[in-house]
Amino acid sequence: MSSRDIINTIFGEFQKSLDEEQEIREKIRNICKDVDQVSREITTVLQVIHHDESAISAACLKARELFEKANTGYSKLKEVVPSGDYYKYHDHWRYMTQRYCYLISLTIWLEKGILATHETVASVLGISAEELKNGFHLDIDDYLVGLLNLCTELSRLAVNSVTRGDYTKPLQISKFVMELNAGFRLLNLKNDHLRKRFDALKYDVKKIEEVVYDLSIRGLLPKTETA
Repeated sequence: MSSRDIINTIFGEFQKSLDEEQEIREKIRNICKDVDQVSREITTVLQVIHHDESAISAACLKARELFEKANTGYSKLKEVVPSGDYYKYHDHWRYMTQRYCYLISLTIWLEKGILATHETVASVLGISAEELKNGFHLDIDDYLVGLLNLCTELSRLAVNSVTRGDYTKPLQISKFVMELNAGFRLLNLKNDHLRKRFDALKYDVKKIEEVVYDLSIRGLLPKTETA
């Protein structure tokens, strides 16, 4: 075999690998497009929390139904992504997954007033919470970004709750976000995006503190809180 034939054979194999990878990426993009659309539906459904307290329970139930659709989508992703290549294709679903972490955490907070754990969020999406040989899982950084996005949404809810005449919810939000803030301060964040996103948390905290302070000086805090 001549040197030209050898080179052609080598580069022919390269092209075959590139074609196979492109085919996988196309399948992933198509799945992510559908799953991401569901997340946008959920975002729209949950916007009701800012203007109609009575509709929150129904919104959470609807969100739960849509999470089931997302779960099905993530199952398809797990089938398409080759074992060991999770981080090779991670960028395709990174931001979508961060949005789901935020939406699931928000829904659980609205339902129970508690933090959705990493394991709980992974379970809702139907994926592993642990990185097993680079298998498909819920990346911890994605989960943490989702929690930071939750804090931003709750700071907005604190303001809108006062507008609706609900003076209890801002206190509940304040306690929860302060505890989350303290938790984040225990971390030595290496991820640049995550660290910058955490730096913005102080603005959410400040906004919530201002809401509670304003209620306090106006004498609008519940008596159980002012005693």
